Amino acid sequence: MLKKIRVRGAVGRPRTRPDAVAGDKAYSSRGNRAHLRKRHIKAVTPEKRDQASNRKNKGRRGGRPVTHDADLYKERNTVERLINKLKAWRDIVTRYDKTPDSYLAGLHLRASMIWLRELTRTT
Repeated sequence: MLKKIRVRGAVGRPRTRPDAVAGDKAYSSRGNRAHLRKRHIKAVTPEKRDQASNRKNKGRRGGRPVTHDADLYKERNTVERLINKLKAWRDIVTRYDKTPDSYLAGLHLRASMIWLRELTRTT
């Protein structure tokens, strides 16, 4: 899915690698962090308590504590609320569309409906 992401800057070709990936504690595994580190992507995921205690029990062999950017992690809430608004439309949740293009068109339609609703609330 990350292959379709394009972030355009002021100049140059679009980037395909994000600066950071935010996830909840379910995605804090060593394998996920290693994969992101290999791609030079910052992992913004808090460490589980049991993982932290296991690491501490190993002593010096347990490695360093996981760095965590709390401010960037708080922004994850905004994205989750948007996804929940998208999921409020039944067609997106159930994926009735047969082709990826029609599903993407439905996502665009729902996003524009949300945008128009928010626009009318602020004016």
